[in-house]
Amino acid sequence: MKQETELIRTQIERSQNNENSSPLYLNSSYAFADSEDMRAQFAEEKEGHVYSRYANPNVAELIEKMSKLEGAENGWATATGMAAVFTLFGALLKSGDEIISSRSVFGSTHKLFTEILPKWNIHTSYVNSNDYEAYDSAITERTKIIYIESPSNPALDIIDIERVSVIARNKGLLLVIDNCFATPLLQQPLKLGADVSIHSATKYIDGQGRTMGGLILSSNEIIKQVRAFARHTGPAMSPFNAWVLSKSLETLDVRMERHCSNALEIADRLEGHNAIEWVRYPFLRSHPDYEIAQRQMTKGGGIVSFELKAGLEAGKKFLDKLQLFTLTANLGDVRSIATHPASTTHSKLTLKERKEVGIGDGLVRLSIGLEHVDDLWEDISNALS
Repeated sequence: MKQETELIRTQIERSQNNENSSPLYLNSSYAFADSEDMRAQFAEEKEGHVYSRYANPNVAELIEKMSKLEGAENGWATATGMAAVFTLFGALLKSGDEIISSRSVFGSTHKLFTEILPKWNIHTSYVNSNDYEAYDSAITERTKIIYIESPSNPALDIIDIERVSVIARNKGLLLVIDNCFATPLLQQPLKLGADVSIHSATKYIDGQGRTMGGLILSSNEIIKQVRAFARHTGPAMSPFNAWVLSKSLETLDVRMERHCSNALEIADRLEGHNAIEWVRYPFLRSHPDYEIAQRQMTKGGGIVSFELKAGLEAGKKFLDKLQLFTLTANLGDVRSIATHPASTTHSKLTLKERKEVGIGDGLVRLSIGLEHVDDLWEDISNALS
């Protein structure tokens, strides 16, 4: 089946009630047929549902859908996107191991790398996103994982996934990519050579600002390690959230069509405005990595970033003048959202750290929603003037 069909038709088996839409299983635990059935399931010799912290029909349906979309053998669902990032590293790394990361990553991921993982003697080396020689030269005998975001948050750097995957594979490392901005409809990292694809399902997978979740998609071998760690540490997705997210996937294709067409139009109109230093959107020809984006993405996504010439105060004033856009700590919603990263999502970074990842004082990130593009442009134009 085509992706659009699988999003809608992949469902858990119907119950005796023969429901058309998957029911919600709010069970905490499940009954066994007999003592042998109970023993076999606890020993993982037999598939089944034991306890909803690590096995639930709604969560299983969501994982099956996302695995099909990503071309993954298996997956794991967590309570949030950051829980997915931490769970993966907790499962795969030990004291003394090292990570190499592209410099432009989400603010909380940066804090995980610089303040939390070092408590367990796990350290991270940063390299500039598109410096492929630096990825190779940064590898040591302790390096276990290369971690990248593409497109990155919020500067929209595009990294050649195939090129980095060759570097990782030649040195026996795992390549992990945060695929949140693209979704598996626009980019499939595992087919480009990555080993693990991670999502904050809170964003486009839900798409309506209702719920939270994280996803790890990979091989059976890697997910087996993730399951062993998560089963006992408990970063579980709730059955209700899994049910909501699985239903959300049924409209992901049509939503992404509109997100992408609106975002490209807004980015095109922003270019050349006299108040703006530069505009970033993966499918704009002016993007420095336009050719890579064209090769590994089917569309440019729903995020547009731009730098206001007048800096920090101009960025805050621009947000204050918006009438239609929502000011909120999210993205990927049907409603358009505006954020000023220097004073919000990346405010914990030093000025030097922000500059290193391309976040200027006047940077504005727009998550373009599903409203009419002319209404969005009128709001942006009025705020700019």
